[in-house]
Amino acid sequence: MKQKIRKGDTVEIISGRAEDKKKRGEVIRVIPTESRVVVQGVNIRSKHQGQTQAGRRNINPGIIKFEAPIHVSNVMLVCPKCNAATRVGFSRKDGKVTRICKKCHAEIDA
Repeated sequence: MKQKIRKGDTVEIISGRAEDKKKRGEVIRVIPTESRVVVQGVNIRSKHQGQTQAGRRNINPGIIKFEAPIHVSNVMLVCPKCNAATRVGFSRKDGKVTRICKKCHAEIDA
């Protein structure tokens, strides 16, 4: 099935943690098998990293902050034309499938 949200899209968080709601960010990574996306600056987690050795280098220990994946249903695509969070539709022209904004009917993949 075609993905409605792809890497590089700007999305808005519509549900989840209170401090993350209404935030906008760029999609860094899409995990289609788990229906999850990683959004830049959203869902920040802390991981306590121990010292490890990778080849000849040592990776320093400490607390690492990273963006954790969130479910696709918790984000909405932001239309580049109308700058609003919108649902995504598909349009077929000449055998090509493009994503369209459901509010202003503008092509997103243009």
